[in-house]
Amino acid sequence: MNGTVTLTPLHGIPEVCPGDDLADLLDAGLRASGLTLLDGDVVVVSSKVASKALGLVTDDVDRERVVAGETDRVVAERRAGDRLTRIVKAKAGPVMAAAGVDGSNTGERGGLLLLPHDPDQVCEQLHDALTRRHGVRLGVVLSDTAGRPWRVGQVDFALGAHGLHVLDDLRGGVDADGRDLSVTARALADEIAAAADLVKGKVLGVPAAVVRGLTDVVVDDVAREVTGEAPDGAADEAAAEAAGAATDRRGTPPGARDLVRTGRDDWFGHGRVEAVRAALGAPPGSDLALEVGIPPVGPETRAEAVARAVRLALALDDEATADVGEASVTLGADSPYELGRLVARLQAALWCDGLAGDPAVPAADGCSVVVQVTQVGPVG
Repeated sequence: MNGTVTLTPLHGIPEVCPGDDLADLLDAGLRASGLTLLDGDVVVVSSKVASKALGLVTDDVDRERVVAGETDRVVAERRAGDRLTRIVKAKAGPVMAAAGVDGSNTGERGGLLLLPHDPDQVCEQLHDALTRRHGVRLGVVLSDTAGRPWRVGQVDFALGAHGLHVLDDLRGGVDADGRDLSVTARALADEIAAAADLVKGKVLGVPAAVVRGLTDVVVDDVAREVTGEAPDGAADEAAAEAAGAATDRRGTPPGARDLVRTGRDDWFGHGRVEAVRAALGAPPGSDLALEVGIPPVGPETRAEAVARAVRLALALDDEATADVGEASVTLGADSPYELGRLVARLQAALWCDGLAGDPAVPAADGCSVVVQVTQVGPVG
């Protein structure tokens, strides 16, 4: 992976209709582009092409309902006017906005496109068809677009992959200076998807590209795909282990789904605001979260933020009371213990919107207190 890499867009792919054969469509693009697939090429295809060919489109006009149907769990959510935007763990695998539901570039049919729930399988089927036709080793990547935490803008990533090493795990090796590497693991499939998008994409109307020059990334399994004979399992497994990738029972590396952090490896299962709201009993995607109010994308008045924090603080206590003033909230509870608990809940809820609550000395009976509200940080 230290030579020249070329990116070639595949022009001439016709409008995709349900039931179309993806291999036929790509062959049409190859012919129109005057390109022949060579050993070690990686074919990158936009997920929209697969979704259209598989008929994954709905005419349901309730976008929120469609997104909910494609969601495993909600990670973060914000309100934008009368719309609700959610970052979710999609049934397709990754964490992304709106579960990948998209209404752009849907052709004359229109509607909303959905992502395949098993993108790796889609890649495997396309890989098998192309390999049989062209008789060379190939990698196939199904790409989609998503935003990234801590970074502005969107970038293409590998939604699905087959026939190539998706991860280059350098841990246990050394760098150019001979120092031990203990953390670095390159997401090869994502890098390939992002590179291919430089010559394809929504605006250009080019749904596929061929990435050439990454022969070492492609798996040596052409014998199985072309002849149907099983490869040397021990050799194939050793090659995969050398690339730092776990192997399945056939000796091929894992797909793009294996690049998704899950369980204890997922440090960001909720947005920072949603984590606090979840601890207070209103996890993202719940009815209670909607009832107390979803933070907005844009700015809002401090009064609106305080009112939402109060609703969240009181959400699990029917007996508690709150009198909201311009710069303070007077809380009331049945006992000093309940009051202390209520103050703590309000302070946590205020933090979600960059506000702080400073309680004064409680009343003589210990059942009411004035909490001064101040701005201490950015909202949301």
